[in-house]
Amino acid sequence: MDTMNLIVAKNIKRLREERNLSMDQLAKLSGVSKSMLAQVERGDGNPTLSTLWKLSNGMKVPFDALTVRPKTPYEIVKPAEMQPLLEDNGKVRNYSLFPDDENRRFAVYYLELEPGSYWQSEPHLRGTEEFITVFGGTLEIIADNQCFAVAKGESIRFMGDTIHSYRNTGAETVVLHMILYNP
Repeated sequence: MDTMNLIVAKNIKRLREERNLSMDQLAKLSGVSKSMLAQVERGDGNPTLSTLWKLSNGMKVPFDALTVRPKTPYEIVKPAEMQPLLEDNGKVRNYSLFPDDENRRFAVYYLELEPGSYWQSEPHLRGTEEFITVFGGTLEIIADNQCFAVAKGESIRFMGDTIHSYRNTGAETVVLHMILYNP
């Protein structure tokens, strides 16, 4: 199985070419430098979630179009065998369990946020909703200029089409599942 970097690289290149975009054009649309874009398309390095959000927004595709894996009739996903997308110097780990295949209209993620970690997300496509259930720790979410504390066993739904953030405010690692619904 390809690593997440190679899956992302192949998907970005395919999506860029399907849209007849040069690297220069995508760099301008996304705000990601051409050199970084070239590095990502080669599968080199480890692009941050923020970089990938900028690229998905620049191409006007759901984020999951960048992380979708080849289809099989069934799939068992083992996060321990996956390469997560990293943010906050690796303190936020995002595992794309079931990416949106551009037809399903939702995606499922598993995230781990170490104590003190923080991640600010770029806005998702217009109308996107996030559904989060916390399985460990306490998570602070700021969405629509409101602050929400979500503890173990609790869930939250909010609009993800504006800038929003996640912070681990506790002493233990926050573990959560996230579903993104793309209308």
